[in-house]
Amino acid sequence: MRNRVRVTICGKTYSIQTDENGTYVTALAKELDRRINEFMEDNNASFPSAAVMTALALMDETAKATSDVDNFRAQIKGYVEEAAAARIEAERSKREVERLRQENEKLKSDMELLNLRNEVSNS
Repeated sequence: MRNRVRVTICGKTYSIQTDENGTYVTALAKELDRRINEFMEDNNASFPSAAVMTALALMDETAKATSDVDNFRAQIKGYVEEAAAARIEAERSKREVERLRQENEKLKSDMELLNLRNEVSNS
């Protein structure tokens, strides 16, 4: 549902039509207003220059955040692959332990049978 939100940035009111929550858009506009005003004060810059420089700074932040997200995704993918490999190895180990347990039981049984045969032979 499209919302119409009115925001004020550097003394100018803008009417924005958006699918986003109005409170969210208002908060974004307040932060943008703060950043542009701060840049104008710190650099004695005009509104257009401050708006451009603020936009560049925001684009830089976005690009770095996107890069960080991509790196985190790659790390998580690596962890998931490692976990899957460990799970496969654990299952293989469980099967091997079970095979060895059965082999051990068979050997015990064979040993008991051999001991009984030896007792019968020696009697």
